[in-house]
Amino acid sequence: MIELHIANRIQKSSGISLIQVKAVLSLLEEGNTIPFIARYRKEKTQGLDEVEIFRIAKIQKDLIELDDRRKFILETIAEQGQLTSELQEKINQALDLLTLEDLYAPYKKKKKTKADIAIENGLLPLAEFILRQPNQELSPQAKKYICEAFPSIEQVLQGAQDIIAENIFNDVALREQIRELYVKYYSISSKLIKTKEKEATVFKDYFDYSEPIRKIPSHRFLAIERGEQLKLLRIKFIIEESEVIHRIQMKYVKNKTESGILIAKTCQMVWEKSLSESIENQVRKIMKDKSDEVAIQVFSENIRQLFMEAPLGEKKIIAIDPGFRTGSKVVVLDEAAMLLKHYTIFPLAPMQQTEEAYQKIHKDIKQYNIKFIAVGDGTGGRDIVDWLNSVLDTTDISIFNISEQGASIYSASEVAREEFPTLDLTYRGAVSIGRRLLDPMAELIKIDPKSIGIGQYQHDVNQKMLKEKLDSTLVSCVNQVGINVNTASKYLLNYISGLGNTISENIIQYRNEKGKIESKTELKKVPRLGPKAFEQCAGFIRIKDGISILDNTAILPEHYTLVDQMASSIGVSTSDFVANSQLRKAVKLADFITDKVGEYTIKDILVELDKPGLDPRGEIEKFEYLEGIRSIQDLKEGMIVNGIITNITKFGAFVDIGIKISGLIHISELSDKFISDPNEIVKLKQKVKAKVITIDINRERVQLSLKK
Repeated sequence: MIELHIANRIQKSSGISLIQVKAVLSLLEEGNTIPFIARYRKEKTQGLDEVEIFRIAKIQKDLIELDDRRKFILETIAEQGQLTSELQEKINQALDLLTLEDLYAPYKKKKKTKADIAIENGLLPLAEFILRQPNQELSPQAKKYICEAFPSIEQVLQGAQDIIAENIFNDVALREQIRELYVKYYSISSKLIKTKEKEATVFKDYFDYSEPIRKIPSHRFLAIERGEQLKLLRIKFIIEESEVIHRIQMKYVKNKTESGILIAKTCQMVWEKSLSESIENQVRKIMKDKSDEVAIQVFSENIRQLFMEAPLGEKKIIAIDPGFRTGSKVVVLDEAAMLLKHYTIFPLAPMQQTEEAYQKIHKDIKQYNIKFIAVGDGTGGRDIVDWLNSVLDTTDISIFNISEQGASIYSASEVAREEFPTLDLTYRGAVSIGRRLLDPMAELIKIDPKSIGIGQYQHDVNQKMLKEKLDSTLVSCVNQVGINVNTASKYLLNYISGLGNTISENIIQYRNEKGKIESKTELKKVPRLGPKAFEQCAGFIRIKDGISILDNTAILPEHYTLVDQMASSIGVSTSDFVANSQLRKAVKLADFITDKVGEYTIKDILVELDKPGLDPRGEIEKFEYLEGIRSIQDLKEGMIVNGIITNITKFGAFVDIGIKISGLIHISELSDKFISDPNEIVKLKQKVKAKVITIDINRERVQLSLKK
């Protein structure tokens, strides 16, 4: 059952209409997945896309976690017998976790404080008297409270001061004001720890750095945080301390009586001894959470673009993992990416067995009718490509440089051992390089995205948040493309809507025992694949050359009858209707709209029939580096170089230009017009022609520009 207060808060936070929010929450509650809702329940959501649906689901999850924490806090304080109606109202009205924790802080089980001891010994009335700040001397009042634990007037007054100090420290509204002061007006700085200059060269930009808290970009904050964790930098807030103390005193000091003066001193003491550190920890956490959120979004977008890179498709290929001393590992893969053959060649120094290497490669090209060769882009990659171009007739052969990032992780992984238990891990790496050419998504899905080598701070951010975001990104990518159920690995099947590890393994086992799956409805015979799982997965599964031509489309089986009815309405067979786009134009869409099937669904069906089974990732493009560029020394300012975008950050894009280091196109050099996000101009794996604008050989940095 949908809780209305949750729906209302989601609507307010997201800006999405309440009707749409309720529809999504209801569909999620029924067990529908986000890809399924976005694609097949548009009538109910009024056309919300995956991003909007994910946002609703994320806000709902956060609100439920917040309410669970709220409930725990209320119960805990109630058990202590300290839950007043005023406190209960404040806790119920808290809209974020930070405020909740501030309210709960005084009631957490902790070591007995000085204030606790003072209260136990009856000094609370004295503290309350001082807070009223009457124009009276304190000594006569304090004398009344002398006891064994507080045997002098000075100690009694100190005890009362401890109580007041704790009240100030736990003042939720005051904390909020001071945090706001930090975020709006103050700065954060980093400085080099003097003895660490040699080890800290990578952080040179942050040796003497400061920036307003409200302006600092996520990548800079995460950079100085990393420098601090490595004990190379020291981070400090630049604040007007007297202004903060004055703010505290403004709230608590009413006059210049003896009590008022004592409270003023207490305010300063609280700030200097404990509150400043506590506030700065909270501000750091706020900054870290926001920076994590941005970094995770950037990284997940990079992963999306990498996974959606165009595949070569079902072709026989040769793949080469380059090497010098130990040789280059060669594998031959068939159309289904299965290993046919493997061996080592030594065309490069020091062995330079070029003729023998040529004979082996040439023989396989002829025997297997090879038209495509994948070469890893690591050490020796350019040399292997040059050698291949020098010995082969490449008019009929296309050579592709393929990223090796993550290939070594795969080759030593449990997945690789399961696929190739007897194959040396060096050949497994070559297989992975080849498979990345055939189908990047199908191969990359086997590797932890964090190890692929794109992004900068994926190991520094909140790992739980990162995993949730990456999982949702992979689910989105796999379902956007769809999978061939007769060839897909269990790693791809895992991410299909409605499936999961157990059902995926059952599909593989069913396939192995029964042979080719001939129709989507046959999937119902797979153990554990019940009606709900079938409903959720069927639209994202493809069956090539199956019983029904519609099984190779994204059309749901529940709508096949609708397609038959459309064909019948104009007097043609379903196969002719599917094959001929001109016939489909004769259909009157309004005739098929019902209370269950709306205009969204009808239009999506016709769009799908225009491109049945089409891969949304597009077609692969060939790329070549600029001839003669092998190292930073070969570059000259003003030179135009060919490059591939390998990483996108909030501050720009990194480009592989065929040398050991990547060039950087700063966000200000991506376009002649102002942009706030590099993704407006470039995408991962995009081919670009960039101008070299600065070269720093000592720091190994190359700055590039796409400006005209």
